Amino acid sequence: MEIDKIFSDFPILETERLKLRKITLEDVEDMYSYCSNVEVPKYSSWNPHNSLSETKDSIERIISHWENKKLVHWGIEYKENGKFIGTIEFVTWETQHKVAEIGYCLSQDYWGMGIAPEAAKEVIKFGFNNMDLVRIQARCYLENIGSARVMEKAEMSFEGIIRKGLFAKGKHQDLKMYSILKEEHLSSIKNRK
Repeated sequence: MEIDKIFSDFPILETERLKLRKITLEDVEDMYSYCSNVEVPKYSSWNPHNSLSETKDSIERIISHWENKKLVHWGIEYKENGKFIGTIEFVTWETQHKVAEIGYCLSQDYWGMGIAPEAAKEVIKFGFNNMDLVRIQARCYLENIGSARVMEKAEMSFEGIIRKGLFAKGKHQDLKMYSILKEEHLSSIKNRK
């Protein structure tokens, strides 16, 4: 698997309702509108954004990750209205182990609509089909029931609790770990046919 091939052209992914595309500085206002909502990062390692310039800095970091061939971050665009409503990304990619971890963030206005699982399934498919991954995982705070449900709907299996697995917002957080293996993904596709 050639990392350069993955990063040669930004991989635009589409589902029935979503377009997963490159994030640009033109998305700053849409991103700020949900990143400034205190509920959105409640169970994340980051805090609500206090200014457009803070959101702009985040987008510039995302663009830099792509340009330096480190990570792929997709913007989630809702096709019905063309609005930028969230992000989904590989937060880590261990090429030597063929393992990656996904993370996602969605505007509260679109919670409970099945959008995050729809995006996650497409990114998981891309990871197995295009990045030569054998395992894709995701983690969430114990209290984050919504994120746990996203992982379950994306056909990931609960593996256990990582005790004090993350230091965020002034304390050590226990995390739920979920994963899906390539053979499970392929089996699931086969069973749907």
